Amino acid sequence: MTTTRNAVRGFLAHKGRMALSGIAVLLSVAFVCGTLVFTDTMNTTFDKLFATTSADVTVSPEDADAENASATGVPPVLPAGLVADIERAEGVASAEGGVFSTSVTVVDADKDSLSPTSGAPTIVGNWTDFDARTMEITDGAAPRGSGQVMVDADTADKHGLALGDAVSVIGVKGTHAAEISGIAAFTVTNPGAAVFYFDTPTAQKILVGEKDVFTDIHVTAADGRTDEQVKKNVTAALAGTAAADGGYKILTADEAGDQASADFAGVLDVMKYAMLGFALLAALVGVFLIFNTFSMLVTQRTREIGLMRAVGSSRKQVNQTVLAEALILGVVGSALGVGAGIGLAVLLMEAMGAMGMNLSTDDLTVAWTTPVAGVVLGVVVTLVAAYLPARRASKVSPMAALRDPGMPADARAGRIRLALGTVLTLAGAAALHATTRAEAAGDGSQWLGLGIVTTLVGFIVVGPVLASGVVRVLGLLVLRLFGPVGRMAERNALRNPRRTGATGAALMIGLALVACLSVVGSSMVASATDQLDKTVGTDFIIQSPSGQLITPQAVDAVRGAEGIDRVTEYKLLPDARITMPDGRVADKEWLNAADPSYARDLRTDTEAGDLADAYEPDSMSVFGDFADKYDLTVGSEVKVDFPGGGTGTLTVRAITSDEVTVDKGALYLSVDTAAKYIPAEKMPLDSMLFAGAEDGQEDAAYTALKAALDDYPQYQVMDRTDYKEALRDQMGQMLNIVYALLALAVIVAVLGVVNTLALSVIERTREIGLMRAIGLSRRQLRRMIRLESVVIALFGALLGLGLGMGWGAAAQQLLALEGLTVLEVPWPTILGVFAGSAVVGLLAALAPAHRAGRMNVLGAIATE
Repeated sequence: MTTTRNAVRGFLAHKGRMALSGIAVLLSVAFVCGTLVFTDTMNTTFDKLFATTSADVTVSPEDADAENASATGVPPVLPAGLVADIERAEGVASAEGGVFSTSVTVVDADKDSLSPTSGAPTIVGNWTDFDARTMEITDGAAPRGSGQVMVDADTADKHGLALGDAVSVIGVKGTHAAEISGIAAFTVTNPGAAVFYFDTPTAQKILVGEKDVFTDIHVTAADGRTDEQVKKNVTAALAGTAAADGGYKILTADEAGDQASADFAGVLDVMKYAMLGFALLAALVGVFLIFNTFSMLVTQRTREIGLMRAVGSSRKQVNQTVLAEALILGVVGSALGVGAGIGLAVLLMEAMGAMGMNLSTDDLTVAWTTPVAGVVLGVVVTLVAAYLPARRASKVSPMAALRDPGMPADARAGRIRLALGTVLTLAGAAALHATTRAEAAGDGSQWLGLGIVTTLVGFIVVGPVLASGVVRVLGLLVLRLFGPVGRMAERNALRNPRRTGATGAALMIGLALVACLSVVGSSMVASATDQLDKTVGTDFIIQSPSGQLITPQAVDAVRGAEGIDRVTEYKLLPDARITMPDGRVADKEWLNAADPSYARDLRTDTEAGDLADAYEPDSMSVFGDFADKYDLTVGSEVKVDFPGGGTGTLTVRAITSDEVTVDKGALYLSVDTAAKYIPAEKMPLDSMLFAGAEDGQEDAAYTALKAALDDYPQYQVMDRTDYKEALRDQMGQMLNIVYALLALAVIVAVLGVVNTLALSVIERTREIGLMRAIGLSRRQLRRMIRLESVVIALFGALLGLGLGMGWGAAAQQLLALEGLTVLEVPWPTILGVFAGSAVVGLLAALAPAHRAGRMNVLGAIATE
């Protein structure tokens, strides 16, 4: 009990000094809990949606989820006659056919897209009694006739749609215009999908192009019958019918919901673990802040600890007292962090709402594991950080503590630190060097991971030793410009290298990752643009930013544009099965089908043969690694089972080089060869188009192409300059998201600088009073503290940026194995971050400098 009382008194006596450490714990725990609550809430929202919108039993074609099914733009269908067969099954109360598609684009009267910007789907289907279970018509009426459509309320509100407004649906079967007859609201949370309803004949016509077919059939179980019983009876009823393309997929509501949730879970897990990774990074940075806090508190309380030892406290009791204070800090910070995490989750939900994904606080989900995980994280991080200071406190000799207001430095520990840090850093550098010599990306990635971790730990360990040299250099370059005040700031930073090293290390971690990702991102863009310049011979690329496939009508529009010399169609054929001459099989391969002009549009090097020959009838090309793996040469004949089609024997006419970025690993053949074996209704749509302008007509052709696709706003026309800019924008957006998440670690590191300075001011209270007494002005004192902060921030930035650029260069060498051969260091970003670190140092010193300037001189001198 004595230890506990002492810990509580010590914590309360120094609660102001521990506040910033508590904030670090709070932020780390808040981000972890916020991430868990946010992702759990998304799971709850989608689980409710899937459970509510799933019929008791759903019947759909067996290949409804196949890649080639979605690639055609027309969903697979069932004959409408199956509805009657299913209704006759025992235990079925009713059955109703539905037809829907997501391979469509809907635009308003101004040809502006009504598709969600959040990545949620645009769904067009028929209005059924089943839909009426989850939708309520709030305005107007259900659609009747081909000229009417009903829209969901969220989409109507977002785009300002009202009854009578015109919309057009653009799909593979053409463009269909209609007026809004009604608006329906979801009775459950709609996460962001845009939904449009037609009557059944109209939906069949515009989505699949034929009558008397459905994409799925919704079955309602009779009272007293379970879904499993009805599924069994429906399966038996359909056993003797003519199956669509060989079979049916029959799922209960639970099975359909589980399948939909599993499809969504992969995307959500990526988001969840990425955010948790950044939260743990912030916790790691927080370790340095808490370590510094307790180290300085132990130093400042040396006399107090000595008195405790003198009156009988054992080393164990001193150790336990400091750790108990840390435990209190961890528990309080974690408890506040759990509450802040729930608030953060709500803010994330609001932010997602602004981006188009609707999440309701009614579905807010806080699992019992969330606060437990948050508290465990906060407490463990705090205790780990406080362990070394507590251990050091327990070693204080009572007499030494009573004689000396500070704790002497351990020279032997410094030598061990230097030796260990040097060994770790050199070992990490060797691993990074091994990365650049790897022959396979898998082997290289292991060396890269080992090198990053080992060099990071090495820099952390050797940081206090580096601080002495780096701060002196920075002092010569920066601080000496400010005369005696600058020299005093330098000496203050050098006074405790261990403290300076730990404070700088916190900032170093975040900035190292920023520098690494900046180098990798810039190198990827530079490599891709270099490859484009070397290999892409086309003038224009036409594709959809959202990944929509290109309809035949849009292809015809491109072909009809003035000034166009050639148009190349480009299709991806998934799930091909290739049988080699020796009988070995490559399953689920992707084939790239293009027009022969693609050999001009993409200048790809070959190891053997001529790529143009691969576009001859019954011919193809393979890439180098594929040829080596299966012992193929020019002239080899392979049997290809085409997705959704027949089987053909193709001759290998070329082997392409693996030293490329664009279409790396592609298996090429002509569209005509693919069409010979794949029925027209099963042929995938074009994933992109390439167009070449007539000589001297590039500008006119560019304008003509944009005009030709005016009725198809889902597609974008890009020349090579546009394409490069799009690459930069995509990489920039991705990096901005990462930088925003890394900002959490940087904020915690800045709190560490603030805390170090604040505690340093308290530690040097008497010294500050003496300096003021002999003539140092308040302005000079504040400047001295600000300069000390700046040099610590620059020290951390210099180490972090240097380390990060080394990581980035090693990672680029690994990417070079994938064809990204250009190393580019984004110097404007690196220099901007370095200069920004000085600004961060200035801002971090504002409060401590202000406090120091307001000290009473006589009171400060009298302080012990």
